[in-house]
Amino acid sequence: MLLQSFAQSFHSPLIRILLGVIAIALLYVLWREVRKIPAKLLTLMATAFIDMVGVLMIFPLLPFYVKQFGGSGFTFFGLHFGIGIIAGFIIASFTVAQLVSAPVWGKFSDRVGRRPTLLIALTASAIAYLIFGFADSLLMLFLSRIVQGAGGGTVGVIQAYVADSTAPQDRARALGWLSATTNLGVALGPVLGSFAITLGKYDLLPGAGTLHMGHAAPGIIAAILCLINIAFAARFLTESRDLSDHAPVEGEVKLTSRQAIWRVVSHSREHSSRLIWIYAIAMGAYQGSFSVLALFLNDRFQVTEQTIGYFFMYVGSISVFTRVLLLGRMVDWLGEARLSRLGLALLAAGVLGMALAHNLWIFALAVAFVPLGTAFTFPCVTALLSRVIRPRERGLYMGMQQTYGGAARIIAPLFFGWCFDTLGPSSPYFFASAFIVATIMLGSQLTQIAEKPTLATQPADNG
Repeated sequence: MLLQSFAQSFHSPLIRILLGVIAIALLYVLWREVRKIPAKLLTLMATAFIDMVGVLMIFPLLPFYVKQFGGSGFTFFGLHFGIGIIAGFIIASFTVAQLVSAPVWGKFSDRVGRRPTLLIALTASAIAYLIFGFADSLLMLFLSRIVQGAGGGTVGVIQAYVADSTAPQDRARALGWLSATTNLGVALGPVLGSFAITLGKYDLLPGAGTLHMGHAAPGIIAAILCLINIAFAARFLTESRDLSDHAPVEGEVKLTSRQAIWRVVSHSREHSSRLIWIYAIAMGAYQGSFSVLALFLNDRFQVTEQTIGYFFMYVGSISVFTRVLLLGRMVDWLGEARLSRLGLALLAAGVLGMALAHNLWIFALAVAFVPLGTAFTFPCVTALLSRVIRPRERGLYMGMQQTYGGAARIIAPLFFGWCFDTLGPSSPYFFASAFIVATIMLGSQLTQIAEKPTLATQPADNG
């Protein structure tokens, strides 16, 4: 009865007004901080925000579309694939394409520039949204994720843009601003996606004619947003790459993408390698557990595609406030290394609490630790990585960080989908918490990295 009352409460005008007030408050907090942000980063943040709104319009809906097209699963060569592992596979397909493309885009952006690379990625996203909108099978869903992933291995490019534009001591704060903007997209995108589903049911033509977008509405609206974003970025986004930082150095051997990827394994004691491993394992555990979140919430709390967006709005709201109001102050107080370890501990506690909570309000309390943990962990780890790599290799190494993070995000949704189907709905969150705790041990030398000078003046070994 409590769960039914909770689900019905989202349709109350009072609740919707309250959610609108929260959204306005988030925008006000972000606007108040705008005065502190360099103009170049502000344009990048606007671009990233619109892009993330489109991404999060689609992502929470994927498991429901998979369930609609896949039914109870299918059997292949005697093996039954449940809906959990199918959802994990389709979600992971984005990351497979991203994994392959990330170092290539990073190296491309080092050579050609950050701006044209980002414009290409946005164009791929627009195409992917249209494929998603008109999908009528699991194969079409899979294709939409592949197209978006192939053009979407540019998170490292965005991070390199931030590193190009800020001093080393300000990078964690700048990355926090960027994360706040994208998490505002996380907060608002799912709600817009739910609205798009409702809009798809209405007749858009006056008079006798009829025009219904149907289930294509979220994809169509996301594609329109993406086209607006392309026009905005083409007009206002400037190039951040400093040609003097990327001029060839006599006698220097430049790594290929393949060599750089292997170096993380073969030179795992280097600071850059250690930071990439921390990022990858923690990111895989966090996003992998969230790949089955919609199914978990549906099983335990009867959440549907009409209400799932509010959970993402809740998480995104906390993320925005944390990154805008707390991150900079916490970096000044604890430093990037200590704060990243605190973030990992909070993230592990939050994910574990999600599995243990059987009361909705206790679950909401546990979930609150997750955005706190991610806000304190990932910007700090990325900022530390930017300290130990040369400016001319920023795109390559930031792309590599996304490649290893992508590998983890491929394995984790498949593994956690199998756990959901086989071991029970709570099992993915127990495993995720254990993996995150393990990364804290890898971070034992992070304080030494933070205290070292940036690699602009250090030898070539970056270790």
